[in-house]
Amino acid sequence: MSEWLNTLLRSAGLFILTLLLVRLIGKRLTSRPTFFDLVTGIAIGVIAAALSLNMVQNFTVGLVALGVWTVFPALFYLLGIKYKAVRDILRGKEIVLINHGKVLEDKLLESRLTAEDLLGQLRKKNVFNFADVEFAVLEPDGELSVLLNKEKQPATPKTLGLDVGRESVPQTVMLDGVIMDEPLAAMGLNRRWLHTELAKAGVAPENVFLAQVDSLGQLYLDLFDDSIQVPKPRARERVYASLKKCQADCELYALATRNPEAGKMYAESARLLEQAVRELEPLLTR
Repeated sequence: MSEWLNTLLRSAGLFILTLLLVRLIGKRLTSRPTFFDLVTGIAIGVIAAALSLNMVQNFTVGLVALGVWTVFPALFYLLGIKYKAVRDILRGKEIVLINHGKVLEDKLLESRLTAEDLLGQLRKKNVFNFADVEFAVLEPDGELSVLLNKEKQPATPKTLGLDVGRESVPQTVMLDGVIMDEPLAAMGLNRRWLHTELAKAGVAPENVFLAQVDSLGQLYLDLFDDSIQVPKPRARERVYASLKKCQADCELYALATRNPEAGKMYAESARLLEQAVRELEPLLTR
């Protein structure tokens, strides 16, 4: 067998073997790697390349080395999941760089970082003043985690005392013009409903590139022809406006009627509608 064909076959086999071995290790090498992950990945790559080019005199010994560099890291990863001491050796420990707005110079020196490095990492987090930071922690993978001071944190519905309700994951019901029956069934819908909604939007099914349905049953469309503008669903706004109108009408009828019983009934209806609007407002106005 010629040398180039032998190299080709050996390389193809080792490529498949390396993929299988990396899968054995898990997703650690494909996620943000630590120093140990980098060393492991480089070692596996170097050994596989040496075996592919026949740079190892004993092919079996090379396979053993490749197996060792695969099995041992996988074993250490498993031990690291169970024991924090092993995890600290493999990944390192978190280091607090800023505590209550104060930069810890000794921790910067321990992390081999300069003040410019710290400021650059903060700017990547959209923080341009270190005094705005309550805590900053250097993670084992080199990523900087930042907690801003309370007065600098963005407002959230929780801090404003608002209940916005839960949002479920939208279901993709059409993809590349093909109707997906399983997501439709998961939402309690069918093809008839989908065709009706498409007709309301004035869109043919074959022109739809992507269609999703949210938790309220609103259909969002993206067409193959980007020049066509599809109006966004406004079912929530219409329901909210209708409830408010009904409430206002009941209040008006309660004031306008001369029948005390009817006035009491309208007033009670207005109260119930007001309560319903208050409970549904986070869901209908977000």
